Parts: sequence; C-alpha cells; structure tokens
Amino acid sequence: MNIPTYFARFLKEIRLTENQVDDLIKGHTTLRNRLEEDEEISKIIVSTFLQGSYRRSTAVRPKGESRSDVDVIVVTKLSMEEYSNPEDALQKFVPFMEKHYAGKYEIQGRSIGISLSYVDLDVVITAAPSESEEGILESDSVTDLRSLEDIETWSLKKSWEVLNETMDSSSVLKTYSNVNEPEWKSVPLWIPDREAEEWKQTDPLAQIKWTQEKNKSCNRHYVNVVKALKWWRRLNNVPKYPKGYPFEHLIGMCCPDDIQSVGQGVTEVLEKIVSDYSTKPIMPDHGVPDHDVMARVSDEEYKDFYEIIKEAAVIARKATDATTVKESAEAWNELFGSKFKLPETSNSISKESSGSFSARVDPIPDEIKGGRFG
Repeated sequence: MNIPTYFARFLKEIRLTENQVDDLIKGHTTLRNRLEEDEEISKIIVSTFLQGSYRRSTAVRPKGESRSDVDVIVVTKLSMEEYSNPEDALQKFVPFMEKHYAGKYEIQGRSIGISLSYVDLDVVITAAPSESEEGILESDSVTDLRSLEDIETWSLKKSWEVLNETMDSSSVLKTYSNVNEPEWKSVPLWIPDREAEEWKQTDPLAQIKWTQEKNKSCNRHYVNVVKALKWWRRLNNVPKYPKGYPFEHLIGMCCPDDIQSVGQGVTEVLEKIVSDYSTKPIMPDHGVPDHDVMARVSDEEYKDFYEIIKEAAVIARKATDATTVKESAEAWNELFGSKFKLPETSNSISKESSGSFSARVDPIPDEIKGGRFG
C-alpha cells in the first residue's frame, strides 16, 4: 500500500530544518570568504565548492546533540610533486586554522575537521588541477552552493548560471544553460591521505551528477529513499560501517529506476541487498572506478550489517503489502520509529481496506507530486 501523505510528514520530520540549512550556509560561507580574503592562503586557491550529502540532497536531520555538517572542497595550486607528502599540504592550512578556528579544528586522515557550536565543517584540500581543469572548477556550475533539490536543473556546462539568485534556502531557482552545449566530463581530483602517505583520487562532481540522474530516473524519489534509509540506520544498532557515502552508494546500486513512491524504493532496495549482496561487494566509485567505496568495511562488519538488513526487509515488505492504512503506517513506524507518525484515531482510517474509498489523509501537498517529498 502506498501512503504518500504519511511519507511526506515523515520526510519533513527527518530532513534538515530551515534553521539547520541556514546554519550550514552561514558556516561554509564564512569559511569560504575567509579563505578568499586570507593574504597567504588566497594565493594558492583555485576555487571552493560543496560536496557531500548536503550538496547531493541526501542529508538527514542530526540526532540528539549532533550537528549538521557540510563538506567543502578547496581546490589548490599545490603541486603533488612539490608536496609529495600530503601531510605537508595540510600543514599549509594550519596558520589559517589557528587564526580563525583555534581549538576548533582537527587534522584528520583526508581532511581538516572544524567543529563549531552550530555546524561541523569538513575541509577537503586538493592538489593542483591542470590548466584546462581550472576553468571547469572555477565555473558557476561547480561553485554554486545549493543542493540538487533546490536546483534540479543543474548541469555541468560552461553556460550554466542561476537566474534571480537569492539566499532564501527554501527557494527553487530558475537556471539557464545552452541545451545544445555538451556537458563537461567531471574532473577527478587528488586529495591527501595521511594514513597512506600519498595522494588519492576522488570525483565529487561525478557523484553529484550520478545522484541527479538517478533521482530523475526514479521520478525524483531516489534522494528521499536515501534519506529514509539513512534515518533507519541511525535508529538501529547497526555496525559502524558501512555508513555515510558507502551506504548511500549501495542504496543507489540497489534502487530500481521508475519507482512510484519512497516506500516502494525502500522496500526494493532492502530486498535487493538481501538477494544480491549477501557478502561484501566490490563497488567502484563514480568517476574513479579503481576506488572501491566498500574497501574500509570489514567482512565481519558487513556480515552483521546484512543480518539487520534482512530483518528490515521483512518489515518493509509487510508495510508495502498491507491492505489498510493503519497496518501499513504501523509497519513503517516499526521500521522508522516515532518520526513516522501513526494515524491519530480510528476515525482517521479510511475504508480503503474494504475497497470502499481511498485513505483519509490531508490533501496531498504539491511537493509530493514529483517534488522533494515524493
């Protein structure tokens, strides 16, 4: 049974609030402005742009005392030949961090983490791109700060631009690009790996583009399927790994195209993992096929994760096959917790189970009809 209004309410409860989005914007905008205005650091910066779940529109609301987080790519002019030890490249940013974020930053394995009272920032440094790549990485298409849901017509083109720009985080902006202009091929970037003591490739633009195309092929339900399953993971005693992007990547590989609802997507993803991925898979990253996104997940961790997935798949199928709104909502509530609301009273349940008429729910909001809550 499809109960879209219940899912719309659930998704509203687990997505970032407007205040949290505003905090993210404040945090990354302040950071980027400081980088561009710094007398020393500005000399080695090509551009900055956002990556990660916020940019891909797959982020969910923090739980408990956790804060929202955003990933900022800092494309530099630092040569891998000159900075063969990636630790040296990261150290170039320490004076800047001491000046603006003293006591609030930490040099991590592949980035610099900044913990503020209202947001967490993950600063990812890259090595110098080629001259031809610089033009792509400086373009409006790459440096725009909004998520895929806010700008659904995003394309990796030289002519791409936002029209009627506004900082209102809830607005869907008009964009322009030459339809006859071919899209750029995404550019793999080199980032420092302190543990391996070498530079490694990543392609965040390819991940963003893949997510956008997948969302379109799934009738714009895909990013909400990811959010729902990320929320499920937070509520359950799931092993530490896979989490974050590896989990999202697995969802993407298992989500069928042309799904008609979030519930259908969640159910079929879980069942696909059960049927096709009983052992830890090798999953080539988008844009960098030599990189296995599951490489850091141990076989034991995946085995424990798989057992929990099997249980979740049974509950999701029960919700999907339910013949009444009440039964379906109760099963989804079992899977997703209290954020998935139950019917308030018996009077709020329709006679749908008897085939008399459709479920009693509030009129379906416009955003459900192919929009961000679909």
